[in-house]
Amino acid sequence: MKYVTGTANTRETAASRRSAVPSAPGAVPSAERGTRAHVARLIMEHGPVTAAALGERLGLTPAAVRRHLDNLLAEGMIEPRTARQRGQRGRGRPAKLFGITDAGRSAFEHAYDDLAGSALRFLAERLGGEAVTDFARSQVSALVARLTPIMREVPEDQRLRVLAEALSADGYAASASKTGTGGEQLCQHHCPVAHVAAEFPQLCEAETEAFGQLLGTPVQRLATIAHGDGICTTHVSPRSHVILSPQHRESKESGR
Repeated sequence: MKYVTGTANTRETAASRRSAVPSAPGAVPSAERGTRAHVARLIMEHGPVTAAALGERLGLTPAAVRRHLDNLLAEGMIEPRTARQRGQRGRGRPAKLFGITDAGRSAFEHAYDDLAGSALRFLAERLGGEAVTDFARSQVSALVARLTPIMREVPEDQRLRVLAEALSADGYAASASKTGTGGEQLCQHHCPVAHVAAEFPQLCEAETEAFGQLLGTPVQRLATIAHGDGICTTHVSPRSHVILSPQHRESKESGR
């Protein structure tokens, strides 16, 4: 789990983006490959999306968008999906969307997955599962240390937005939104360590703990890419739902 980026990691990320859409050498101009990779990344980060939405974001003509989508479909990077839209007169019309596939998502994964998995297996075999848990917590501690001073300064209702922006900067393509129940939802459309986390759920658990610590309210992980879901989804409870311990309640009452 990576929360601190550097020069080497930037080069690695750039390389992974360039190779995200494989093509035969010389078969496609570099500019074309770059645009196609950008299309795939937008679908991963914001999908499922329509061709029209992609064209608007990228400033491409419908024909150009269709060309890139057709190539990505042929390569197995994306897949068509259907959603129901409410049209005029209340009739439902199918809207064609495009979503990232597992193969497409894997193309964006970092090259150190295999090495990280081997290292954690070695750690678990030699020192046990608790050592893996300690390692996972040490990894997210960098995120906690970096954001804690910021969280103290921003209003409580802005904390999730700040967290989402920080996660996006670290490659997790995160977004924050309100829910109908008064809570909030954090979505991570990309996970650089999904393959490793599938074998070691301690990585996801430590991350969830860190989210609760930074937001100062209970959180619940609803879905993870590591478990086969399309998006890592975390529910953030409203602060009014925070249950104070008896000691905390007495302390607040005595301070009136």
